[in-house]
Amino acid sequence: MAAAVALALSVPAQSAERVDVELVLAVDVSLSMSPVELEIQRRGYAAALTHDSVLKAIAEGVYGRIAVTYFEWAGTSSHHVIVPWTIIADRSDAERVAERLSSQPPNSARRTSISAALEFGADLLAESPFEGIKRVIDVSGDGPNNQGAPVDFTRDAVAAQRITINGLPLMTSSGFTSAYDVSNLDRYYTDCVIGGPGAFMIPVNDWSQFPEAIRRKLVLELAGPLSPAWSAEEAGHPPVIRAQAQLPYDCLVGEKMWRDRSWMFDSR
Repeated sequence: MAAAVALALSVPAQSAERVDVELVLAVDVSLSMSPVELEIQRRGYAAALTHDSVLKAIAEGVYGRIAVTYFEWAGTSSHHVIVPWTIIADRSDAERVAERLSSQPPNSARRTSISAALEFGADLLAESPFEGIKRVIDVSGDGPNNQGAPVDFTRDAVAAQRITINGLPLMTSSGFTSAYDVSNLDRYYTDCVIGGPGAFMIPVNDWSQFPEAIRRKLVLELAGPLSPAWSAEEAGHPPVIRAQAQLPYDCLVGEKMWRDRSWMFDSR
């Protein structure tokens, strides 16, 4: 028995597989999103992950591969992993992820808890079997936090783990309108949601922009600001919006709107 224990102790622990980026895609499916918009999101991510520019950015990394997981979120208890941790190193890997995104229709749920989504994303990174040079949570959504912990407190706690939180605020007007919408969601995301090393956000003002915004965002996340791919993506586009050093925006705006109008029926 002692010999067996000694042998086990002498065998080095298997190290985690190294990747350039551990990427968590956190996608809003609250009831303020129409079924058509939910499908646009799924198709947009599938198209972006298989796009030549994204695959090129992956190939040009130190290890030439990333690890990605995709989950959909709404309220504090609504988190559904659609794609578990998966390596993407080439087109066939990316196409398998895209097929998984297309294999079942998205579901939706009540309320909007960005803070719970960030916590869930951080847990996914803690449980990841991979070791990335960068760890990123890429969160998209069409409204402010209105359930769970304050989003800026959660953002700060997650960013303190050297996790980058990038944002994709969906500032579209074609879905279900709500008493809890904010007109300047891009500012809210800039001041209250994104954070960590090199954090940025890209707003989507119309659903027609969504596929390009996702593709561009992925390239920038994977390539980094010193890469030629970053310069190519920035050419002819508005600059990305980086995290601010101060917080002038009211990060509790969603919670206040929910409290003040809770007598109204709304599924957001």
